Amino acid sequence: MKPIPGIRILLVDDEPHILQFLELGLVNEGFEIRTAPDGMTAITLAQQFNPHIVILDVMMPGMDGFEVCRMLKKSGSEVAVIMLTAKDEVDDRVKGLTIGADDYLVKPFSFDELLARIRARLRNQFPMMFGEVAIGPFKIDDRRKEIIYNGQVLELSPTEYELLKYMVTNHGIVLSKATILDKVWGYDFGGEENIVEVYVRSLRDKLGDKEHQLIRTLRGAGYRIDLS
Repeated sequence: MKPIPGIRILLVDDEPHILQFLELGLVNEGFEIRTAPDGMTAITLAQQFNPHIVILDVMMPGMDGFEVCRMLKKSGSEVAVIMLTAKDEVDDRVKGLTIGADDYLVKPFSFDELLARIRARLRNQFPMMFGEVAIGPFKIDDRRKEIIYNGQVLELSPTEYELLKYMVTNHGIVLSKATILDKVWGYDFGGEENIVEVYVRSLRDKLGDKEHQLIRTLRGAGYRIDLS
């Protein structure tokens, strides 16, 4: 797999030589890397760095990897977590997967194996970073920031693009205004929820959805895109 620009990986381990080894190898593969020597630093860095993948050691003093994973997943971000454990015990693996970890590796491991796990997680959880994705009548190209609907390229502002992409990739699911604001505008957005209505109205115009059959409004609940 060719390097994909903009992939961010956070490495969390209390052993400096492991951090250095992984950082050097992953930087050479074209990834953007940050490192954290403990759990609290990892949580702070994750909020600032917004990584696609966190490679997380289980056994750390203070806040262990399980608690870090739990907090990362609770934040609602789409981050993929690969946990590292020095013990090949089923209980550790089950606990990690139960709290939301996406994969695990047992130490010692080969760098090539870690790289393969990273690539698998990227393809599974961030498929749009690999080019055009077809979803019903939509084609979304995240690298070009372009959405095609029924063969026609839509003229979208950056925010319209992010909103439509979010709604299409979550088609069939009711999305509240609060959820949309958090995912599209960001958790620190200080404006009114009515901004969502304004953008949905604009998207309906551009999609020719006069009857609201594509983007449906569910009173008191939010919006849902129906593709069937």
